[in-house]
Amino acid sequence: MRRFAYTGSMRKCAPTLDMTVGQVMERWPASIRVFMDFRMSCVGCPIASFHSVEEAGREHAVDVVALLDALQRAVD
Repeated sequence: MRRFAYTGSMRKCAPTLDMTVGQVMERWPASIRVFMDFRMSCVGCPIASFHSVEEAGREHAVDVVALLDALQRAVD
């Protein structure tokens, strides 16, 4: 019988800059409000499944550090 030990962190997974906007919105629906608050038109955008959070932030001239912080707080 094979036994598997848990070797990962106990920390809850959170959005990162390299995740696509689509991944973030699908995994954490509360993040949709954050994108809207930052006046980003990512909700319903066909590019959301290709743009990373960082790329989308830059495209919309948003401070990506502030965006990531807001996303992480929203999903906490």
